[in-house]
Amino acid sequence: MEPAANPPASLEDFDFSLLDSSDFKEDSVREEIVLPILKGLGYSLAGPNRIVRSKGLEHPFLTVGSKTRPITLIPDYLLTAGQNFAFVLDAKGPDEEIKTGQNVEQVYSYAIHPEIRVELFALCNGREFILFDVRQKEPLDYFHLRELGLHWTELCSYLAPAKATAALPTRLRTLPPTPQEKFDYLSVIPPAEVTGFHKQAAKRHFGVHGYFTKQIWSVVQQYILTFSRPGDTVLDPFGGTGVTLIEALMMGRKGIHIDLNPLSQFIVSNLIEPIDLSAVGAAFHRVAEEFNAHAPRTHSEITKALKQYPYPKGIVLPRNSDVASIELLFSREQLAQLAFLKFLIQKENRAVSGCLMLMFSGLLNKVNLTYHSSEGRSEGRGDSAIFRYYRYRIAPNPAKIDMMTYFHSRLKKVVAAKREIETRITKSTIKDALVKKGTATDLSNLPDESIDYVYTDPPYGSKIPYLDLSTMWNAWLDLLVTEQDFKDEAIEGGEAGKTKQEYSNLLTKSIAEMARVLKFNRWMSFVFAHKDPAYWHIIIETAESAGFEYAGAVKQNNGQSSFKKRQNPFTVLSGQLIINFRKVLNPKTIGKMSLGAPVMDVIMETVESVIAMHNGATLEQINDELVIRGLELGFLDILAKEYADLTPLLMSSFEFDAKTETFNLHKNNQFKSHIPLELRVRYFVVSYLKRLVHRHEYPTFDEVILNIMPLLKNGITPEHQTILSVLEKVAEREGADRWRYVESPQQTLF
Repeated sequence: MEPAANPPASLEDFDFSLLDSSDFKEDSVREEIVLPILKGLGYSLAGPNRIVRSKGLEHPFLTVGSKTRPITLIPDYLLTAGQNFAFVLDAKGPDEEIKTGQNVEQVYSYAIHPEIRVELFALCNGREFILFDVRQKEPLDYFHLRELGLHWTELCSYLAPAKATAALPTRLRTLPPTPQEKFDYLSVIPPAEVTGFHKQAAKRHFGVHGYFTKQIWSVVQQYILTFSRPGDTVLDPFGGTGVTLIEALMMGRKGIHIDLNPLSQFIVSNLIEPIDLSAVGAAFHRVAEEFNAHAPRTHSEITKALKQYPYPKGIVLPRNSDVASIELLFSREQLAQLAFLKFLIQKENRAVSGCLMLMFSGLLNKVNLTYHSSEGRSEGRGDSAIFRYYRYRIAPNPAKIDMMTYFHSRLKKVVAAKREIETRITKSTIKDALVKKGTATDLSNLPDESIDYVYTDPPYGSKIPYLDLSTMWNAWLDLLVTEQDFKDEAIEGGEAGKTKQEYSNLLTKSIAEMARVLKFNRWMSFVFAHKDPAYWHIIIETAESAGFEYAGAVKQNNGQSSFKKRQNPFTVLSGQLIINFRKVLNPKTIGKMSLGAPVMDVIMETVESVIAMHNGATLEQINDELVIRGLELGFLDILAKEYADLTPLLMSSFEFDAKTETFNLHKNNQFKSHIPLELRVRYFVVSYLKRLVHRHEYPTFDEVILNIMPLLKNGITPEHQTILSVLEKVAEREGADRWRYVESPQQTLF
């Protein structure tokens, strides 16, 4: 049986969001994903090239006490080619790690078992597929199963029955990649909202080092998989903790990480640097042993250490801090012990000291006077005011942390992260990563049209002054921040007191630079959250003037709300919108529509429709809907002139339920919108159809009805004939019963 020319059809259309369900377990991975792959490769349950399920193997080495007890090992799949075993494959649950650790060791033990002795072994968890050779540490192939089609030919060259025998010629392992068909980037459909977060599942991101914001890795991964191909170059000029760069590298892309904050460069560079982890462990234990023996603990030892070992002092903190200078953030004991620990680390050779300093930097979050324990939890399971309040606020009762206990915790977190990425980010692939301190407003080190995809998450106005808040880390790490850096930082406010206009100008320059370096017919995904429509208008206007074409916005929830959101439900937004743009030779601009009704009536109509649809709506739901309608229908500029913050209008017109954090009608009040029924229908139909254009979707009449009727509950319900008459004016039939929006140069909404 020959392998199929293409991947199994069932997997080409497979809905990978099913893997987020708790019901989709290892058995589902076997039946829905692994078995079709094996059959596609040319194996069957009978015949010469067989799929052998759950073959029992007696463990050849294990003894307990003086007796040998038979222990049975059972690989999920053992594949045969003729009379020979070809390879072994194990299926795992969707959230299990398959790139490193015990699962890999387990399947390796099957491959080298005396009863099998094959060179190739593979693991699949439904999301990823990885193939190893027992003779080398780095995998032969690794890919996300969404990209199975791109790797199918190479997979067949390894695992098809004619190839995957124990006598597999070495030359096949060094074949150049099979040329792929030319990919049509513009045919890509942007992802819908990514759900089913597994934030803690990726050790490469969770727990390595605290930071002020962090994109959800699974969302970033989904966008990279959608808009780029293996070997492409992905740019994030507001790089933060490097989620974009790391996910690009993990998916077989090249990555460029740029950030103005030297702390960002420090974290990412030291995290991805390939290193001998046994050398790191040995160095850690040398440092820990000397620290435990000689750390300053008494008053006289602390006084002596503060004179002997350097530590940051006299560095002025932001004006809203509880103390004036950096050394006041620490007790004398903390200062002395941190200074001594840093001294010990810097005695180690440069090959390991960077990794140890990453652990030291992560420790700073807990070892300072802003850190407090959370009620009912251990002292190490608390929170830092720097991340909670976005300022240097001294805790009422600072937690006393045993430094070595949590330094050891840092070791475990960093090593786990490095083990997770070491199969993909190696000494031979690290050249695919560029980590650079710089500003998004000046990407002059990157040539024109050199980037295949941009995914970026810039600062949201005055929300977080990153450089100000990084003062403590940058000082301890001896990282230089210049006056020019503060001038170039794209924020509003901060110690530099930047105005809204200055922030807007910096954002504008950044978007223009991203447009310059991006190739034609490629995409940019711009993540943003703000209540002021003026910023959204600036983003769209700048992007269009730089040569981008708007291609839709997606609401993206980010999981549980933050403390900051719970503390300030009216001023802080949770979640964000991801605006997708494509760079094309002849970009279309968003058509500007005449509203044909007072703008406050349009705002009120939209707010009421969201409240009606959800039976009470959150600030985020209302804000997102207004912004998206303003984007799709081209009246953001009008909204920007009407309000900078929606909250006062909502508070005066609606009732806020603090328990559910939703806005509702006041008791016994009716909806206030006075827009006639047919015009209201037109508004929602046009908005719905325009939103689907970006996804190349053309709805049926029934789908139109189902999507707009919930929005019209705030008044008289229209007859179906009314909706049909509106459709006939703004759209044309596509096939038997589908509708496609038609742009009209002089269209009025109301």
